[in-house]
Amino acid sequence: MPKFTPLKSTVAMASLMLPLAWSGTAWAQDAVNLRMTIWSANEAHLALFNEIAEGFKQSHPNVSVTFEPLPFDSYTTTLTTQIAGGNAPDLAWIFETSAVDFVNSGALFPLTETLTAAEGYDMADVTPGPLELWSKDGTLFAYPFSTSPFGVFVNNDVITAAGAQTPAEMIEAGTWTWDNAIATAATVAESGKTGLIVRDFEYKTWQNLNTIYAGWGATPWTEDGKTCTFTSPEMVEAMSFIHDAIFTRKAMPGPGETADFFAGDAAMTVTQISRASLLPKENAFDWDLVPLPAGPAGEYAMIGQAAIGVFAASPNAEVAAEFLGYMTNPENSAKLSQFFPSARQSLLTAEALGKTNPLLSPEQLENVVIKGITTGKVIPGHTGFAQIQQNVRAGLDSLWVADADVPAVMQSICDSINPMLMR
Repeated sequence: MPKFTPLKSTVAMASLMLPLAWSGTAWAQDAVNLRMTIWSANEAHLALFNEIAEGFKQSHPNVSVTFEPLPFDSYTTTLTTQIAGGNAPDLAWIFETSAVDFVNSGALFPLTETLTAAEGYDMADVTPGPLELWSKDGTLFAYPFSTSPFGVFVNNDVITAAGAQTPAEMIEAGTWTWDNAIATAATVAESGKTGLIVRDFEYKTWQNLNTIYAGWGATPWTEDGKTCTFTSPEMVEAMSFIHDAIFTRKAMPGPGETADFFAGDAAMTVTQISRASLLPKENAFDWDLVPLPAGPAGEYAMIGQAAIGVFAASPNAEVAAEFLGYMTNPENSAKLSQFFPSARQSLLTAEALGKTNPLLSPEQLENVVIKGITTGKVIPGHTGFAQIQQNVRAGLDSLWVADADVPAVMQSICDSINPMLMR
């Protein structure tokens, strides 16, 4: 008999029937107020979500949707705290790193029947691969509305002013590698600007460094998830490279240092294309979007996935699932793909993506977005990821000093998390 987790015990709450109210001549449904937690407070994202929610009212006039942004770096912890406290939202974004926990917990409402039955939904158009992480025993429990590759946004003005080589020049010369990317970032840093930022890392969200160490063929644990691999030669070499870039070459901001690429303060930032919405509305600087640099293990691509799930404990779970079906139907998926690349095959063309991403050129869409989605690997997650994440983060604290012993730090992390991985 499996142990009941806070997520699972929450699911055990009895579902409530949607209340009815007397309208004077007939019985009618009371207003339904759905709450959906998200990690973005970006105005452009929220405007699109609210537009979709208003469209849902045409067929469900009694339903309203409130989008509740939660801080990115504590998103999953805050969400699970809400669930354990009996204050679960009706719907929520779920990160790929926590997919296993949510899908296996029993906390999520099954979606296959609702989505298949939704008019015009066309499940056959959805690429099967992105659904695997969010399915169990043939049933879909969360819909991956965003399958977004990581790329490098570039400020060419900052780089050329420092007399360094731009990524586009290196790509043309066949020399776009991490060694050369950091060389450019270091030159920019000498000029007084920030070199390269791994967005949202901030010495907290360490898993975003996967966008660098994957270039060495490094992973945090084995494919079966049972053994820590922070001590592997590939990971030690990659983390030594990152440490050197921060503390010796000053190519990346150190602990406590902040800079905003999208405000023109840095040469490059590693992030997903959903952040294109943060680019200046006017031509404040000459920018570019390029694939991740090649590492010692060769060229590679990394994908971040986000899915939307409906909580089974919600008294409005069925209505919430219907809204999810509306939010991710072909028409609205096309709108969402402006920020969140869709898993729908019909939308994975430069022509289709170009309609909702006018800022990006066909070449950028093909080389970063489409190629990234079709060839990239998803950032690895694990059962009990929240606890593992905190332990790794605590272990890495001793790495973020100038005289750190990288192999010793990596060994201490494995000593800490191996018992968790083997559970």
